[in-house]
Amino acid sequence: MAVPSRSGQQLESGIECGSLFDALPDAVLVISDAGVITQVNAAAELLFGYDRQQLMGQDHCIILAEGYRSGFEQLFASLRHSQESGVPAPTPFESYGLRSDGTEFPGEVACSLLHTDHGTSLVASVRATFHRQEADAGLREAMSLLSATLESTADGILVVSSDGKIAGLNDQFTTMWGIPQELLETHDDAALMGYVLGQLAEPESFLEKVQELYADPTAESHDVLDFLDGRTFERYSRPQKVDDTVVGRVWSFRDVTPRRRAQEQAKQALAELAEQAAQLKAMAFQDPLTGLANRKLFHDQLTEALRGDRSAAVDVLLLDLDDFKEVNDILGHHAGDQMLVEVARRLRACVRPNDTVARLGGDEFVVLLTGSDDAETVAERIVESLNVPVWIEGSMLRPSLSLGLASMNEDAVAASELLRRADVAMYAAKAAGKNRFMRFQPEMMTALVQRTDMEAGLRLAVDDGEITVNFQPIVSPRLGEVTQFEALARWDRGGERVPPSQFIPTAERSGLISTIGMHMMRESFIQLRPWLAGDLERSLAVNVSGVQLREPDFADAVLCLAESCRMDPRQLVLEVTESVFLDPDAHVIRQLGSLRNAGVRVALDDFGTGYSSLGRLQDLPVDAVKIDKSFVSMVRTGAEKLPILSSMINMAHSLGLRVTAEGVETAEQAAYLTDLECDSLQGYLFSHPEPESGLELAILRSADAVDALEGLRLKR
Repeated sequence: MAVPSRSGQQLESGIECGSLFDALPDAVLVISDAGVITQVNAAAELLFGYDRQQLMGQDHCIILAEGYRSGFEQLFASLRHSQESGVPAPTPFESYGLRSDGTEFPGEVACSLLHTDHGTSLVASVRATFHRQEADAGLREAMSLLSATLESTADGILVVSSDGKIAGLNDQFTTMWGIPQELLETHDDAALMGYVLGQLAEPESFLEKVQELYADPTAESHDVLDFLDGRTFERYSRPQKVDDTVVGRVWSFRDVTPRRRAQEQAKQALAELAEQAAQLKAMAFQDPLTGLANRKLFHDQLTEALRGDRSAAVDVLLLDLDDFKEVNDILGHHAGDQMLVEVARRLRACVRPNDTVARLGGDEFVVLLTGSDDAETVAERIVESLNVPVWIEGSMLRPSLSLGLASMNEDAVAASELLRRADVAMYAAKAAGKNRFMRFQPEMMTALVQRTDMEAGLRLAVDDGEITVNFQPIVSPRLGEVTQFEALARWDRGGERVPPSQFIPTAERSGLISTIGMHMMRESFIQLRPWLAGDLERSLAVNVSGVQLREPDFADAVLCLAESCRMDPRQLVLEVTESVFLDPDAHVIRQLGSLRNAGVRVALDDFGTGYSSLGRLQDLPVDAVKIDKSFVSMVRTGAEKLPILSSMINMAHSLGLRVTAEGVETAEQAAYLTDLECDSLQGYLFSHPEPESGLELAILRSADAVDALEGLRLKR
């Protein structure tokens, strides 16, 4: 093998160096210390658009854009200093190149010094950075989008690096926390932490969570922060990663105060709705006044009891307070409510805990006994318990009740039927005198049918003219003659006379009393007109029901009827019971006032039997009183001392009222009352009620009785 010569090696080395120079991908230029280009490679020709001969020998500024052509000498000096001191050269650096066609392009320039025998030159390596500009533009766009997103979000964002420094945040974060700008500029997470802790309701919990997360860089969390000023933030935290490496932590804060308040309001509303639902449920099954079961709950429990074991006793006790309306009228509804509450308490005390006591409405109560050994004993206990007086608003009241008892026997009955039987028994107790209990008997249903039949018959009687008028005379002992007749309703049905005590209450319940009352008044005006016309001191007394007085046009109707019948209103006396004055409706009082202004007189019937005292007389719009026959019956021999009668008459006279005593049946009674200066007397002693055809006979009988009375008084 031949050994190459030294000159051959030099040639080969030169060729290799030239090829290597041109093969470099970056543009390389050799520039003398005078700034002249002495050598370029192929990449430089391609980059700047010149061939090699055009560049070599030219000033280096030919390839630099305007604004980048100065500083060559400074660069040279800097590179020399770098070599001498061992400090890294300040390269690469960015610059803009200039092509042969005048276009500029961005580039990155790296420089070093080349020392040769001919002197020191600068070697510049130039790389176009088109791709980097595009990437930077995309990055800037992405960063701009990220920044816009962070600034537009309603959440406050804070980024903390792994070394505890603030790496980034948005304006919303500083606004939400009210952090001073000077504190942010410190980038001190610990200082920032101390500032925010002072705003929190539970700073220890906040700090504990932060320490827990920093102890586990990969952990995520979500919790709620409550502020001292009432605000509420949701806090989210997750690690910040670059690839798979945790480089920090991202905190996100959201102000949820409006939502939390809305949730609390919704929670409160739901709680109120639940409470209302509970109240509605209670109202659906409970009487609001007494706290007892109501009608629906009672019916449900009665139905359930009837479905149970047929061998177990099921008893229903239905009760109604007697004359409860008068308690309301005299003392007011508040007192009436107190009595109902007390009645409910006593009823509960009379039965076992598992028995049902219900208020059906008004003053009507019902008791359901299941498995009771003796329902009648319970009924007796209830009657006795309610008869104990009760003090309400300073008044002593003694409740009275009528109670009906019905029991399930061998025949299967529905709940409604068992309750109906108890109701029938209760009305039988009322009819028997009240303040008692009665057990249902089948014949009671017959009585109910009779009452229903009476109401139907009464309606036909009004239409068929079966209701007639009888007149009972009222005499004046002082004048010795009849001065007044009382008109009394009579009903002859199928040849038998129905007592007024039976059909008048039926007429009031059915609403027929108004029709019957006006019919009675018209017939009385017509039939008694000849007798009344003989003397203006004579008068006609007509009973008026409270039902009639509550009609809005009653007074006008009476005055119109009197005028059409040529009846002088001054000869008309309307007899009313004390209960009409207890009606809370002032309309009744106004009706009576209108009639009295027209000359009609008002008499208080059955005086002494009501709740009021004699002292209340001065407050009542009346012209006369009629002493009830129960007081007159106390006179037997005429020798008795009865202060109550003398007190009644004296009190009435002191108030300017006339006094009539009714129910006078003996001459001794008449003489006793005459001695007390009673103004008028009425009763069977003088005459029974007679129809129009018997008026003359009634007047004659009365005259005979007055003569006999005068003879008796003369003998005494």
